[in-house]
Amino acid sequence: MMSTRTATATAFPAPHAQSPARPKNLVRLPRLRRIAAPLLFLAAWQAAVALGLIGARLMPPPSAIAESFWHLAISNQLLPSLLVSLARVTVGLAIGVAAGTALGLVTGLSRLGEDLLDPTLQMLRTLPHLALIPLMILWFGIGEVPKIVLIALGAAFPIYLNLYAAIRGADRKLFEVAATIGLSFPETVAHLILPASLPGFLVGLRQALGVAWITLVVAEQINASAGIGYLIMNAREFLETDIIFVGLCLYAVLGLATDYAVRLLETRLLAWRPSTLGALGRRA
Repeated sequence: MMSTRTATATAFPAPHAQSPARPKNLVRLPRLRRIAAPLLFLAAWQAAVALGLIGARLMPPPSAIAESFWHLAISNQLLPSLLVSLARVTVGLAIGVAAGTALGLVTGLSRLGEDLLDPTLQMLRTLPHLALIPLMILWFGIGEVPKIVLIALGAAFPIYLNLYAAIRGADRKLFEVAATIGLSFPETVAHLILPASLPGFLVGLRQALGVAWITLVVAEQINASAGIGYLIMNAREFLETDIIFVGLCLYAVLGLATDYAVRLLETRLLAWRPSTLGALGRRA
């Protein structure tokens, strides 16, 4: 007869027996797939220029762009411009996120706030903020202020819309739970409503980052004396297409890097969600 210990081990196998370790090469496959398409695109681009299918003057090959990037880096032209652009985006994004968050909380948590603010905000949202450049120059001159204001305007509305929708879409059962355990309204907001609306806020933050970088591309054309846009404008004057591509690639890489940072933040802050837990399990 099977012993009690043996029966227990059979009925309840050891944890490591249920989830065998995956080979490391299988773990790396998703990462390889993500970079395969960009690498193939760059290889095809390089080959097309080498074969004369694309003019190197109008569209320089990736090797020429990489060489220009290196020359700008070692000549100390790249880092100062990069820091100036990062500072503009950081300040403008911080103002836009703060404004969008405040407005989203007021209109999302208060019917009176919604009635007073939302109609005006919806009208302003439909205005292309880049079309306000002439007014920004008239109001603030051609210094740093109009650039930062444009970035803040572009970033505020994605935050506002997503946070407002997340708060209004919160599960009504949260209020029942709050009433059951005797939470006050501020406590309900702090401990239930805001955590439930965090996914929507992070989606808005990712959208705001994208709009901020797009706005920076245009804003740095306003009499800039430093920044990535300044490099691009100078390169345009001297028909240095490779440097123009360096600037565009920098914008793209910075946008991708900041979006990835928010996605990592989302994974940490929303680890309690079933979808996040499933994603973490697949990556493990």
